[in-house]
Amino acid sequence: MSDLKKMYKTVMDDHFPETMTIAFGDQTLYYKKRTWKIAEDNGELIEKGLRYGENPGQEASLYELVKGNLTLGSCHFINPANGLVSAISEDDMIQAGKHPGKTNMTDADNALNILKYLTRKPCAIVVKHNNPCGAAYGATLSEAYDKATMADRIAAFGGCAAFNRAIDTATAEAISRNYLEVVVAPDFEEGTIDILKKRKNLRIIRINRMDRMEQYRNIRCVEFKSLIDGGLIVQQSQLNAIGSKDDFKPATAEFKGNQYKIRRMPTEKEYDDLLFGWNVELGVTSNSVLYVKDECTAGIGTGEQDRVGVAEIAIFKAYTKYADALCFRKHGMPYKTLELEIAAGKKSPDLKAEIDNKTKLDKGGLIGSIMVSDAFFPFRDGVDVAIKEGITAIVQPGGSDRDFESIEACNEAHPLVAMVYTGQRVFKH
Repeated sequence: MSDLKKMYKTVMDDHFPETMTIAFGDQTLYYKKRTWKIAEDNGELIEKGLRYGENPGQEASLYELVKGNLTLGSCHFINPANGLVSAISEDDMIQAGKHPGKTNMTDADNALNILKYLTRKPCAIVVKHNNPCGAAYGATLSEAYDKATMADRIAAFGGCAAFNRAIDTATAEAISRNYLEVVVAPDFEEGTIDILKKRKNLRIIRINRMDRMEQYRNIRCVEFKSLIDGGLIVQQSQLNAIGSKDDFKPATAEFKGNQYKIRRMPTEKEYDDLLFGWNVELGVTSNSVLYVKDECTAGIGTGEQDRVGVAEIAIFKAYTKYADALCFRKHGMPYKTLELEIAAGKKSPDLKAEIDNKTKLDKGGLIGSIMVSDAFFPFRDGVDVAIKEGITAIVQPGGSDRDFESIEACNEAHPLVAMVYTGQRVFKH
């Protein structure tokens, strides 16, 4: 067992070159390997880039674009002067903790990928394995963090928390009560660093270029997918077609000469949730379905092969996370711990029954929530399972031959469920 634990503390050599160039025809991009001088647990100062890749045993390197600005067709890609995660230096690592791994960097990057759309209020996102566990707006940053964490307190353990405002004392104190691997923010108010440093291995990272985040909304980058035979698929990154509620389209369809139209449009509150949810959706692995309430994720289903399945998984997660949050707030322990305490005869079964009944009555907090889907619904079954849980509005790309079924499901619901289209699919693999 000690050997297994030791492998996670390994700092691997990497045999990647110090520089890298990529030529697109007559345009060349120049990259430099990013390394940091960080002290290990034994005090030895080691200059190294990424600790390892996705797993121990996989060498990895992070490269920063230092020269070149790619133009392909009408698309102008990112300028190296605007570097974010790839430009993190030792000075930005207020507390390095230890050399970061690939997952730490990609979690931070995807958090910023979502945050670039969520700038109008204090926002917090907790990312784990490159997917958001919870995301929320708040009246204050600490409220946003509390909402985002409690949306999935279990999955947030060991995650990366990212913020769009400077960390204040209340937020720092809340962070220090949780176990996180990484905290990313544009700045840290006086006194907060000392609070956060109580977690000695927490990576505290300032990204002072986050004030440019909104510039990234309409700037593309090049995405690479390496194939097993060494081949590459290269694509442009996606742009978000939805900038405001005015970009949503009423759900309509035609089938066998008949016209179908949604009978109710969203309320202002629903529009807020729909817009928030769609922006978060762009950072979630597909197939995915989200539920959002009060500008906070209530259930996130990711990476499934069928749409009704992922809708059901997101509902299941909403119920389990809601029960856990109730238990933690009332009894100061996770729901699973309460179950074990009851099994051991240390707690009354009535405590669990109370939480279960409340969760069932509130339908896992989904009553009054909205549903977000990254692709169209090929059948109405995905919509139907959500309507049964009390959702009031849906956003989806539209474009299925059977869109009329989803419209009918919403129009048959009591009360009526609103539905809008984006006209854009946002798969992320």
